Amino acid sequence: MSNPLYYHEIELRVRYAETDQMGIVYYGNYAQYFEVGRVEWLRNFGISYKSMEEEGLMLPVISLSVKYKKPAHYDDLIKVKTQLVKLPSASIEFNYEITNESGEILTHGNTELVFMDVNRKRPTKCPKYLLDKLRN
Repeated sequence: MSNPLYYHEIELRVRYAETDQMGIVYYGNYAQYFEVGRVEWLRNFGISYKSMEEEGLMLPVISLSVKYKKPAHYDDLIKVKTQLVKLPSASIEFNYEITNESGEILTHGNTELVFMDVNRKRPTKCPKYLLDKLRN
């Protein structure tokens, strides 16, 4: 995607609690790193998950895939790169890449989330305010 608004990156330090006895990041924690990437991607637009939930909109994950290339270790500084795949409709899809301080790719991932109307408990369209920001 050429639009820089579709892309965001954030650095995180691997905490001890995120690792196993060998000091390697436990595989399930990568989904949490992806979530941090998504939340900060939205925040970059001035939108928060909290404000969306207060408006009656939730974003449950309906698909998650992860490809592990190399492990991250305790105290590593990692970069989570989050990229929107395409303009959202009733769902929104992101690709992720996690790299270490040397720029080595550790993990690739993808998530798809659906916009959910909390009151109706049904999928709904992407809110206009988000689409408007993405189209500018």
